[in-house]
Amino acid sequence: QVQLVESGGGLVQAGESLGLSCAASGNIFSISSMAWHRQAPGKQRELVAILTSGGNRNYADSVKGRFTMSRNGTKNTVYLQMNNLKPEDTAVYYCNLRQASSTYWGQGTQVTVSS
Repeated sequence: QVQLVESGGGLVQAGESLGLSCAASGNIFSISSMAWHRQAPGKQRELVAILTSGGNRNYADSVKGRFTMSRNGTKNTVYLQMNNLKPEDTAVYYCNLRQASSTYWGQGTQVTVSS
């Protein structure tokens, strides 16, 4: 089993920055990708950013140029630096890890951006 623990959410004003982190632990042997998703009230969960084992990064169009995902491979931890936050970024942010044929999710962390 793999456990994911997110941290760093909170309440900020529009235009401010916030950083999230996700620490993976447990039976980790070959990570295919790690990603951040988010789910706003009444909306479907959506992919925000993904980082593959090959080092490829992809971002949702809505966050390109504002969000940056990075990884500390030694610690199996990923980060999401969010700059110039907008009210529409308000959501619960979830960390996701794919390994072999399994997918794991964290418990989520709330990000609220006030206007």
